[in-house]
Amino acid sequence: MNLKSFKASLGQDAPPEDTELALQALWYQGKGDWHKAHQCAQAQDDPIGAWVHAHLHRVEGDNANAGYWYNRAKQPASAAPLNEEWEEIVSALM
Repeated sequence: MNLKSFKASLGQDAPPEDTELALQALWYQGKGDWHKAHQCAQAQDDPIGAWVHAHLHRVEGDNANAGYWYNRAKQPASAAPLNEEWEEIVSALM
């Protein structure tokens, strides 16, 4: 799967099978379901889950909380437009 096919899967009712929780979180965020995305990100307790968690708090507008999660992910805080960061993370996790 690549970014294009991942984005195309947003037309489905569920994320692609065998998708790790962090990508599921990004899939749900891509569909506009922040709360389900947040649940998935919280459930993946590692640096990848923390990176997605940081992005979700940026989406929410809570930059202080996002900063905490970027730190846990060992990633620099992003200043990119949200849609660009979403694509960057999806591409990195593919």
